[in-house]
Amino acid sequence: MNLIYRNAEEGDLSKLIEMLADDQLGADREDSSTPVNQAYIDALKVISDDPNNELIVAERSENSETYIIGMLQLTYIPYLTYKGSWRCLIEGVRVHKDHRSKGYGKQLFEWSIKRAKVRGCNIVQLTSNKQRSDAIRFYNDLGFKASHEGFKLMIED
Repeated sequence: MNLIYRNAEEGDLSKLIEMLADDQLGADREDSSTPVNQAYIDALKVISDDPNNELIVAERSENSETYIIGMLQLTYIPYLTYKGSWRCLIEGVRVHKDHRSKGYGKQLFEWSIKRAKVRGCNIVQLTSNKQRSDAIRFYNDLGFKASHEGFKLMIED
């Protein structure tokens, strides 16, 4: 089934936060309370106002109803390396638990890679928490290679 891709809107936030919080790692770091935490609204505004960022939702239609089934963020980054190339960083990838293992994740990535090409990128990169073994297997199956070691530093107040 084909998906519809669009930029996220403020009205999508509760559904997106629900997907971000729906696993062992996200449950502790996200805030699913209502009303939506202002920090999410502020972040969406910054992302939406930045021409090098896109928070994308994937929807499917069924019986005249449209459902958000997935999301990810694309960040376009200029580099000096590779002769001044552009890269696309994919982050915050989620497919709703009711729609996993149906090919939607693959469609979402195929669309994202095409989008990166349209934006002039010659590298698509992502990170995944080492505890997400299913996600890592999925990325490997899509052709991504674990060619680099990634590092993160959490900055606390």
